[in-house]
Amino acid sequence: MIKRTLLLENKASITTQHQQLVIKTEHREATVPIEDIGFVVIDHPEIYISISAMNFLVEHNAALIICHPKNHLPNGLFMNLNSHHIQQEIFKHQIKASAPLKKQLWQQTIVEKITNQGILLEKVTGDKNTFSFLASKVLSGDTTNMEGVAANWYWKSFFEQQFKRERFGKYPNNFLNYGYALLRAATARSLAGSGLLNTLGIHHKSKYNAFALADDIMEPFRPLVDEKVWELTQRFSEEELTTTIKSELLQVLTRTVYFGEEKSPLMVGLQRTTSSLQQCFTGERKKINYPKLWN
Repeated sequence: MIKRTLLLENKASITTQHQQLVIKTEHREATVPIEDIGFVVIDHPEIYISISAMNFLVEHNAALIICHPKNHLPNGLFMNLNSHHIQQEIFKHQIKASAPLKKQLWQQTIVEKITNQGILLEKVTGDKNTFSFLASKVLSGDTTNMEGVAANWYWKSFFEQQFKRERFGKYPNNFLNYGYALLRAATARSLAGSGLLNTLGIHHKSKYNAFALADDIMEPFRPLVDEKVWELTQRFSEEELTTTIKSELLQVLTRTVYFGEEKSPLMVGLQRTTSSLQQCFTGERKKINYPKLWN
């Protein structure tokens, strides 16, 4: 089932009544069944949300995303910490995962990321590229940093204008940052739902990063955000994160991905991917089940 994503940008109060989320603004009142909600994005400094509403949301494994009041980028994530019935057992397997296993999982992840970048770059530019060759050269743990080599070529060719991918860089970095933050939240939600600890990554290791595993697993999905941002730059002249732009970027979460002959919305597909990662840690699988992003 595709869960709903709510984007709230006006002063409002959010409460609950009869298992419904009740959203009141100055001009209207709306109710939404809590079980239908996957994400709530709050992007206004004067939105009030009750503790009861927050509890009901996390009990249904919905993610609550808070945006910064100045740059409007997602700034915080509130989600369920107890979303799997054997969570402690899975944590133990994750903590005990061997270095060779984590290196192999990272190798597979980067192969998928570079492959997807190459497919998208060819779609955008209309030119053949060597990304399949770069993907074939990724070693265990990506010790030769083929990810960085591919990224350098990718961003030099992706946008028509001179572009440098930077976290705090100029447009359209702001669009990319918003989309990646949403993707990170969606990945973190799916990992928690699979009983995994977001803090323990397979490659990302910063002691300041509470979502290292989400940062690992989202890598092959980044081109979905890149594709949407490229489309937006072709259709809109705005360089700021307007309501329309943010609504368009939220659609990435329902974008179709492909597992063999099966189609799946991204937010559902992420759950299949994170569940397969859990099975890699418990020894039931050897590879993460990443989908194809294009058929």
